[in-house]
Amino acid sequence: MPTPGPAAERAREEIRRLAAAKGHPTDNAQLALDRLDQAFAAGELERTPLLDQAAMDLRLALVEGEGQRLGGKTGEASRLILRAIVRGLDEA
Repeated sequence: MPTPGPAAERAREEIRRLAAAKGHPTDNAQLALDRLDQAFAAGELERTPLLDQAAMDLRLALVEGEGQRLGGKTGEASRLILRAIVRGLDEA
């Protein structure tokens, strides 16, 4: 069951906006991941197994891809994992 309330809706909306922003996919992914972590820490969203796994995968992709150019494997991995996070927000 998704976390109810205006704080949860605001967190979901902000994460979706960050994920869809124009710019480098790894930058967008890092910003969205930071906001997701803030939402968990503040109790705005409840953790789910999917979001925990996707966040862990995204962290790994971002660390392994530091310094890579736009369009590299890290950018593509970031986009794919971020899509999974956005889909999983409805359950958080």
